[in-house]
Amino acid sequence: MALLDITVLGHPILRKETTPVETITPELRQLVADMFETMYAARGIGLAAPQVGRSERIAVVDVNKQPMVLINPRIVAKQGKVRGDEGCLSIPEVYGEVERAAMVRVEAFDLDMNPIVVEGTELLSRCLQHEIDHLHGKLFLDHLSLLKRRAAMRDWEEERDRYPDLLRRLTPEVLAELQAEDEAGDEGPEHAVPHHERP
Repeated sequence: MALLDITVLGHPILRKETTPVETITPELRQLVADMFETMYAARGIGLAAPQVGRSERIAVVDVNKQPMVLINPRIVAKQGKVRGDEGCLSIPEVYGEVERAAMVRVEAFDLDMNPIVVEGTELLSRCLQHEIDHLHGKLFLDHLSLLKRRAAMRDWEEERDRYPDLLRRLTPEVLAELQAEDEAGDEGPEHAVPHHERP
């Protein structure tokens, strides 16, 4: 397995529609394994293929120590509404309050292309919606009001210079910083939930 570079806000692939997966190849199995490793190293709970520079319709999620691979996921039912803070591994140190469905039912395929159904509430619901958005070129910023989006973009202006090539590399120094945050008890909301993503 290998740690992958994470694309950050401004990278064109984050705004592109992904391509449905038709066949699982050994290369895609390796991609999924690398995505899990990258997600865990970055202290995330979800990661979509565009976030590692890929165009396949694939996401990985692990909420409450229940890892799952979602191939070609789609939301088939929603219920209720709830607001909560979100962040994103592709927009480090930027957070915003996002309204999402309180419950979602998702149909997808697993890594063997067997059909699966996932029902999520609370953090899992938020994470699923966040990652599926990524697969359709959407970011949590798109759900913010104009004023809140402007505030979030001001926060991003302070971070953007750290990623001149629009890639977030999990170098030994970065991993050490994340480890230090964990030891200090700084869990942060990144998928804030999403450290959710960190959704």
